[in-house]
Amino acid sequence: MKTYTLLGADGRPYRSPAKGQWAGHRRSKIYGRLDCPAALRAIARDGYGRHRVFFADEASAVAAGFRPCGACCEDRYRRWKTAREEGRPWTP
Repeated sequence: MKTYTLLGADGRPYRSPAKGQWAGHRRSKIYGRLDCPAALRAIARDGYGRHRVFFADEASAVAAGFRPCGACCEDRYRRWKTAREEGRPWTP
């Protein structure tokens, strides 16, 4: 059986029989859709793949300290940014 390495809400990796539904960049702490055009361009340039991580769900990405991508999750990014400017926590 194939397994996948995902990051949990605590930011620690774990093995899962299911693929992640969201992807992120470990260094920039940004998460987004698996088909994010900005991430796919970065992967094609070969500067992103080794820092890519995966999450089972959006709540895990947020709990692990990642913020939404402004390219593929514009609405979530705007809500995150507003919440940050107002000094309040953001939840998806």
